[in-house]
Amino acid sequence: MHGRERIASGSPALRVPTRKARGPTLSGVNGFIALPDPLTRRYTAARMTDWIEKYLAAQAAAHAALPADTVVRFVELLKAALREDRQIFVFGNGGSAANAAHFATDLGKGASDRLPRRFRVWALTDNLSWLTALANDYSYQEVFVRPLQNLARTGDVAIGISVSGNSPNCVRALEWARNNGLRTVALVGGAPCRMAELAELVLAVPDTHYGRVEDVHMTFLHLACYAFIEHPEWAGPFPPS
Repeated sequence: MHGRERIASGSPALRVPTRKARGPTLSGVNGFIALPDPLTRRYTAARMTDWIEKYLAAQAAAHAALPADTVVRFVELLKAALREDRQIFVFGNGGSAANAAHFATDLGKGASDRLPRRFRVWALTDNLSWLTALANDYSYQEVFVRPLQNLARTGDVAIGISVSGNSPNCVRALEWARNNGLRTVALVGGAPCRMAELAELVLAVPDTHYGRVEDVHMTFLHLACYAFIEHPEWAGPFPPS
């Protein structure tokens, strides 16, 4: 018999064909599919190695394009803000929000610990209650500009981070900052964008890959922080308090 018989009361036997396995079967462990044979595993590993090497090469090229003179100008801008006791505001969305918070931590703690005066820096992404109230009651475009309207003064610094350079809430905040006498910085990707048109100082990474651009942005921010951490003398003498 080529199948199993299903017997129902008062009815003839029905043949149910048995399924035959086609090709190699895949086994799974904890939800991951195991590849069927060593040859396929070797081929996949080779493809992954090739992809990793190409990714790292593109990553190195993006970092190599980071202009040292732009880093110097940014460090000088931060130094002026420190000497004049200005407030520094930084903001972005998603991964750029994480970079903003990371920068505020490194500048507010790491760099400040090495200096006779502390940086006054705040990531506008970090007050979740205020941010969600603004998004809910007004719009998401307002979540960065509204805190600037509360806290910022002429001569303070606004740093917007966005790979596209066109995030509406970052554009809105930089527009207000420029119109109200703040010094403005934009960290963006390689595509033409509104934030680059608005800012006094622009770092435009010549790439549009979000991961690579975000990594270069964080390297740029780390360079600025570690300039003060490793060379506190570069902050220069401070005027009497």
